[in-house]
Amino acid sequence: MAQLVSLSIARKEPRLLTTLIVVDDPAVIAGSDLADMAMSFKEYLEEHPRKDLPKLRVINICDTIQHLGSGYYCSLLAEARGHKVFPSVNTITDLRNSHLYLAKLGSTMVKGNGRSTLKCEADEKELLIFFGDASDEEFQPLAKKVFNLFPAPILKVSLIWRGGWYVDGIERYGVSDLNEEQRISFWNALKRFTERAWSRHRSKKRHRWEMAILYDPEELQPPSDRHALKKLIGAASKVGILAELITSADYAQLSEYDALFLRETTAIDHHTYRFALKAEVEGMVVIDDTDSILRCCNKVFLHDAFTYNDVPSLKSQAVFDFDERALDHLEETFSYPIVLKLPESSFSKGVFKVDDRKALSERLRELLSQTPIVLAQEYLYTEFDWRIGVLNYRPLYACRYFMARNHWQIYKYGEKKTLGGGYETLPTFEVPRVVLEAAIKAAKVVGNGLYGVDIKQQGNKAFVIEINDNPSIEHKVEDAYLGDELYMLIMSEFARRLENRGRKDE
Repeated sequence: MAQLVSLSIARKEPRLLTTLIVVDDPAVIAGSDLADMAMSFKEYLEEHPRKDLPKLRVINICDTIQHLGSGYYCSLLAEARGHKVFPSVNTITDLRNSHLYLAKLGSTMVKGNGRSTLKCEADEKELLIFFGDASDEEFQPLAKKVFNLFPAPILKVSLIWRGGWYVDGIERYGVSDLNEEQRISFWNALKRFTERAWSRHRSKKRHRWEMAILYDPEELQPPSDRHALKKLIGAASKVGILAELITSADYAQLSEYDALFLRETTAIDHHTYRFALKAEVEGMVVIDDTDSILRCCNKVFLHDAFTYNDVPSLKSQAVFDFDERALDHLEETFSYPIVLKLPESSFSKGVFKVDDRKALSERLRELLSQTPIVLAQEYLYTEFDWRIGVLNYRPLYACRYFMARNHWQIYKYGEKKTLGGGYETLPTFEVPRVVLEAAIKAAKVVGNGLYGVDIKQQGNKAFVIEINDNPSIEHKVEDAYLGDELYMLIMSEFARRLENRGRKDE
């Protein structure tokens, strides 16, 4: 573990440090192992900003309950001084409006940590959360979820029994409100929280920036396999970026980084979107950004965007009903088979082919019970789909994904296993010009991020099927032609954006 240069509050001139804990009253932390890192809010106000100090990581445990109190101004000034602060001003503000989240949290019964969450004698229960750790281990999954919404040092969650435990309220809580036993637990949680960051600073001097790569180690079909992730980290280091893997549990530490690279399958109502949004608010470089997620995750948007921007694509139509009139109109517009798609789907899931009116009616009835809109699209069989990787409007790589055996899609999902067709990776200069032009034109509809544009080719015509944010970058697949150069191109673009933004280590 890297040795920190600590700060003694008894000295007039503090020494340099990496992590600073700001408190209302230093007496509350006296006797703790972290006491040497503490400073009162008054001292922080008077002794900073100081240009001779490196970037500080400020942990603010001042009172944030009082509106416009010391806790609020501590975080506000820390952000103004360019310090990495926890909690952020946004979190403090959000906690004043926590009722906005209660409908979502309270509508679902609180699930236990692998066991049944049993009712206690009372119908109400209070749960304390210290830096994401629950005071009652049974409620740890809930603590993680609440902490991801409100990354703050101490949270009090009120639970109510209605045949199961439901969230009834979320409040801020102060260190002064804790009893002696709770304070011991709090300081231990704070120590664990700070230690996660301390170990990161050993390699920091060799790098200008720090990047978080969000991934899910349990994801069955991740955008990047472990070997590719390792390649990305190595390429990042060569361009001055210290890249580290993080998971959904690391939401509170996200603001400590300069850039975020999403390598987990994204969705709108999902933590991947919340990570991207928080990163944007913090001024980080993000690939892919929230606009890209919103646009790529919804096929109805892409259909309209392709139409209005003259992107070559297959004939498509939004469907809102499955009555006889709607079926007649679809049969007048399309010939069988017809492809039906859920607006938000990926990896060939939520995509269905119907061969007659009966199947059309039944499938529409099923899908429209899940979503108000279904996309109908003309069917075009090809032996393979082009996947063109585009980064900042430039073709990056090209693959041909072949259809799964005896199937009309590249993936065939079974009860026990998923079968995929083969693939072939080509240099972009061997891709037909009409395909590359269609890919670039489609990408411009979404943004300047990293996209995988899926295209069907029929003769000298190309038809864009969809655009994927955070596309697959896998070892020996997408990198089969470029090798390590593919990872260098991606990380060089991150470095370029960081350079243009002017975020450097001081």
